[in-house]
Amino acid sequence: MSDANDRTVASNRKARYAYDILESWEAGLVLRGSEVKSLRDAKVQITEAFGREDGGELWLVGMHVPPYSMTGEGMGHDPDRPRKMLLHRREIRRIVERMNLEGLSLIPLRLYFKAGNAKVEVALARGRKLHDKRQALARREADRETDRAMARNRRR
Repeated sequence: MSDANDRTVASNRKARYAYDILESWEAGLVLRGSEVKSLRDAKVQITEAFGREDGGELWLVGMHVPPYSMTGEGMGHDPDRPRKMLLHRREIRRIVERMNLEGLSLIPLRLYFKAGNAKVEVALARGRKLHDKRQALARREADRETDRAMARNRRR
C-alpha cells in the first residue's frame, strides 16, 4: 500500500501486537491548517486512537495532534478533537456492518502524506487475548530462528 512518494508521519506498532489485523483501508482526514503543520513536523500520537461511527460517518477519536508552535494566539486547534475520516459510502457501510456484527475494532495503523494529502491507514481488527499474544511472539521467534539457521547453512 505504500508508494515511493509516501512519507510516514506516525505508525501504530502496538496495533500489530495487540490485534489480529483482518482488513485495511486508506482514508483521507478532514484537518485544520495548524493540524497539517503539526503533522508535517511529525508531532502526532495515534497509539490510543480508534475509529467510531456517528451518523453514517467514520470519526477518528483519540488521535493527539499538539498545536503548531508558530500558530498565533487563538488560531490553534483542539489537540484531541475527533477527526472525520473520508471514505466511500460503500466502504463505510461495510466497515460499520462488520464492526457491529463481528464486534471488531477500527484502529489506525499509520498516518502519512500521499501526494501532499494527509492519509490514515485504518484496519478492522480483532483484539488478542494474552495467550494469543504469547503464541504470536513464540511463532515469530521460531520463524526468526529457522531463518537464521537456514542462512547459516547457506553460508557454508
